[in-house]
Amino acid sequence: MTTPPKRAAKARLTSSTISGLALASLLSLSSAAHAEEDTSLPGDFSGNVALTSNYIYRGVTQSNDGPAISGGFDYEQDIFYAGIWGSSVEWDGTSLEVDYYFGATPSYKNFEFDIGLIYYSYPDAPSDPEQNFVEFYAGVSTTLGELVEVGASLAVSPDFYGESGQALYPALDASVPLPGGIFSLAAHYGYQSFDDDLVDDYSDYNIGVTASFEGFDLTLGYSDTSDRLGGEEDDTIFVSLARSF
Repeated sequence: MTTPPKRAAKARLTSSTISGLALASLLSLSSAAHAEEDTSLPGDFSGNVALTSNYIYRGVTQSNDGPAISGGFDYEQDIFYAGIWGSSVEWDGTSLEVDYYFGATPSYKNFEFDIGLIYYSYPDAPSDPEQNFVEFYAGVSTTLGELVEVGASLAVSPDFYGESGQALYPALDASVPLPGGIFSLAAHYGYQSFDDDLVDDYSDYNIGVTASFEGFDLTLGYSDTSDRLGGEEDDTIFVSLARSF
């Protein structure tokens, strides 16, 4: 499976359904006085949770080649969205990642755009060097022949993780459903570059097959990078199980 944006693994939930679940007690306080009014919130809510054998971000493990659990929530109104996503991580003194993001998804003819900002935070991380960072991103996708979805994106950070300076990440993605309607094949290629000469630029790629059933997505994938950090090996096979609601 491609390495997705943090907000990619989601499904939509109507605001009236949310009202009946997470917001039931709050809405019940005003329902008697405003029985004739529509108390549902505008827009759509969604959520996701996932378990993976290896949390990989741009070809690099974030969980020390071990399992990780993640989840998030999104809110969408018209073309605008905002959300929060978190995952367990494992490296020097850091065990948690929490990301906040917002953006817009305009469209033109057969092209879908995604423009926004994401803030990566690590609440329990050491402060020197600074691990939290911001990225601006923009992407466009379209469907070829009503079957193959292709996309291109660019992420720019003015000061990337670990105070490594400005960083760029252009990427290409493609996915296609396989016969039968359950399985799909996806591929990803990206190139991470840094202004800091002490940090090696590298490319990453992955390919995977996902089976979707009853709201679950089961993915078997392979990920690798070009030579990085003096030849460190990043190739790995991973399995993940995700549920959207």
